[in-house]
Amino acid sequence: MQTGIEKRSFKMIPVVMVLFLLAGCAPLRGEEQIVGYQTQKSKTTQKVIRYTGEKSKAIPFVYTTKRELSLTFNGMADSETMKKLLDELDKYHLKATFFLPGMRVAEEPNLAKEIASRGHEIENNTLNQLDLAKLSYDQINSEIKLSKDVIQKETGIVPRYIRTKAGTYSDDIRLAAAQNGQDAVISYSLFLHNWENETDAQKMHYVRKYINRGGVIALDTEESKQLVENVSLLAKAAADVGYQFVSLHDLIAGGKERKSLQEIDGYDAAVIHANDSQATYHYVMKEETGKKQIALSFDDWGTDYTITRILDTLDKYHVKASFFLRADGVEKNPNLARAIAEAGHDVANHTYSHPVVTKITQTQLQEEIVKAHRIITEAIQQKPTMYFRPPTGVFDESTLKAIGATGYHTITNFDVDPSDYLKSKTADEIVNAILEHTHSGSVILLHMLDDTHTVEALPIVIEKLRSRGYTFVKMTEMFGP
Repeated sequence: MQTGIEKRSFKMIPVVMVLFLLAGCAPLRGEEQIVGYQTQKSKTTQKVIRYTGEKSKAIPFVYTTKRELSLTFNGMADSETMKKLLDELDKYHLKATFFLPGMRVAEEPNLAKEIASRGHEIENNTLNQLDLAKLSYDQINSEIKLSKDVIQKETGIVPRYIRTKAGTYSDDIRLAAAQNGQDAVISYSLFLHNWENETDAQKMHYVRKYINRGGVIALDTEESKQLVENVSLLAKAAADVGYQFVSLHDLIAGGKERKSLQEIDGYDAAVIHANDSQATYHYVMKEETGKKQIALSFDDWGTDYTITRILDTLDKYHVKASFFLRADGVEKNPNLARAIAEAGHDVANHTYSHPVVTKITQTQLQEEIVKAHRIITEAIQQKPTMYFRPPTGVFDESTLKAIGATGYHTITNFDVDPSDYLKSKTADEIVNAILEHTHSGSVILLHMLDDTHTVEALPIVIEKLRSRGYTFVKMTEMFGP
């Protein structure tokens, strides 16, 4: 997708006019006031005293397991474009958050007021959308303060959040934001640029990857050539997953505080231990028992679109399962991992990047396991299930000892593998393979990968196995914690 398209250029208002608009407001501070792409000295002001209090929060996404995310827009395009956008949002009953530049609000205050009157949030996009990373603290402070004051003067709304032009933030930006009463500096989980030659299916496939619980999606009203089209696309993608867009303020208000890794009990339960001569491990793949109980297990990672449907199916049938998470996916989408844990399933370790463990060094293997352990622990905010499953199920004696030495003493495998990871496998083929090979004490391997037929097969598998008298348990119930 294109990323370098030039923004529409609007005529900038001289500082004297902005000051006139703000008559009665607190005076500007700082040696320089930024106007458009020029710098103008202010002879009557004093240097800003650098803020020494707590920085405003930096929020790229909200930590939550609620099925909610936020749609946000940067800038304020021309009146015709903005009204088409507002009409499209009304069509899908979406309430969005608009980060408006103070200069544009000063130019067209009635348009800003219409955005608010349609039920959308108005927040601070700085005065001129300059690259704040290149400015001094005084200049950053002025860009934030003057924009906030213009928005308040023209609309009566006091912005709570700020977003920079590029969605980036630094300590100076966060300090200046706090100095001006901005609760948070907002980034995003997806910035949707212009499409090139993608098909409708490719667009949906791409967008669906970023429909995440707690996600913050951003579009630029001046850059985007498919602004209205993208609203329709995003609305459909969210509906397909069963998620809803809410205002940024509501999303943040419903979020949870995350403990740092070191504050979580068990974060150090996995360690790199080069000397594995005394390592112990317990290898399990099925339970030799007369009980008609079996375990469903899921490996790897996928999008909310796939994993949420798996969770919903398990919830519908009151089944608890065991999930072995690929941590490079968890790292990008911790909320989904937390949702799995909150649903009461085992959440275990499947390495960070899914290597075949017999094809890497023992040091690399231990690094994969420990890194995955810490990412999963921080994501779910608790110690994971201390089970490890090697990718592809391949191992040898030396890898088993290396794994055990990390603190993961229970190494698991499976005895029923329907190869559901193959996109060519139909739901019927998956079901038949499972029914043919499942016996009392079996561990069934499934995957939470996108674009496979596992989701379709899962309810049929549960119903048919239950009809044969089987009960479903987690692996920790079958083999012990």
